[in-house]
Amino acid sequence: MLFSKKNKEVFVNPLGISNPIMVQVLGICSALAVTSQMKPAIVMGLSVTVILAISNVVMSLLRKTVPNRIRIIVQLVVVAALVTIVSNILKAYLYDVSVALSVYVGLIITNCILMGRIEAFSLQNGPWESFLDGVGNGLGYAIILVIVAFFRELLGSGCLFGFQIIPQSFYDAGYVNNGLMLMPPMALILLACIIWVHRSYNKDLQE
Repeated sequence: MLFSKKNKEVFVNPLGISNPIMVQVLGICSALAVTSQMKPAIVMGLSVTVILAISNVVMSLLRKTVPNRIRIIVQLVVVAALVTIVSNILKAYLYDVSVALSVYVGLIITNCILMGRIEAFSLQNGPWESFLDGVGNGLGYAIILVIVAFFRELLGSGCLFGFQIIPQSFYDAGYVNNGLMLMPPMALILLACIIWVHRSYNKDLQE
């Protein structure tokens, strides 16, 4: 069945209990690099979701025809082709975001989440299950990026999506933006706090 209990778990678990960043600590490089603002974080998250879902499906379809000794090469070719397409689309329609993301779109090719899910899931499961797994893990990754970016942009610049959120009266009263929030180390600290909260809530992950 398309939406059996097992398929629902494949899609839902990466959003929380088995989130690739919070549980497996994968893909944190881009989480640190593109989360100073909400817009690039959302675009990066959606880009990884689309690429992960499609690459999972493609590799699932090819899993019985690709020789084991060259499977990694085939995976890289598939992911690289999808990353190139997404990169060109961003340059054509969201150029400012593309510039903000810089080289990190290209580095999606080596994102541990993509290669990990292809190896661990899509090469052993059908296209539909692989699609759900790709979308679930991609959105799980995107959620963390957005949470980190929310706090960094809000507390670091007082804005969200370029619109001022913290009232001017706060600044008149002496409030000052926390410049540390806009620096990469703060992204790591926020990410560590999220992982700590997640593992405190899910006691079985503390092993």
